[in-house]
Amino acid sequence: MAKHSAGILAFKIVDGEPRVLLVHPGGPFWARKDLGAWSIPKGEYEDPVDPLASALRELAEETTLVLTAADCVPLGSVKQKAGKVVSAWAAEADFDTSQHRSNTFEMEWPPRSGTLREFPEVDRAEWFDLATAKEKLVPAQAEFVDRLVAHLSAI
Repeated sequence: MAKHSAGILAFKIVDGEPRVLLVHPGGPFWARKDLGAWSIPKGEYEDPVDPLASALRELAEETTLVLTAADCVPLGSVKQKAGKVVSAWAAEADFDTSQHRSNTFEMEWPPRSGTLREFPEVDRAEWFDLATAKEKLVPAQAEFVDRLVAHLSAI
């Protein structure tokens, strides 16, 4: 069965142009990866959990940005290469990325060393213009940027 994640594509308008908030995964595997490695703030959930509630919780855990369901517009779902289904919502917000704080996880590092180390789940959060965001995002998630553009054009 496919895993499910839910996340928030936060956006703001700067000089008439949208910018989106993306996060870079923490830990040694992702340390030197950039293009195609960034994500919307998101996390896995299991049924019967409300996906939007999970998305809002993950946003807060990965960035400290707190929003409400009333702030969110659905962007639908995409299926990533490994089969995970990601559902997303857009929400207009402003966030000082220098205030970014993330929860952490433990893993054995270096491998087979027997040493557990703690790493941030997200090591960076940054605002990007739409073209750059589409390059930085995990490929399937780039569709959320297009859906955000369609939403903004319709309002």
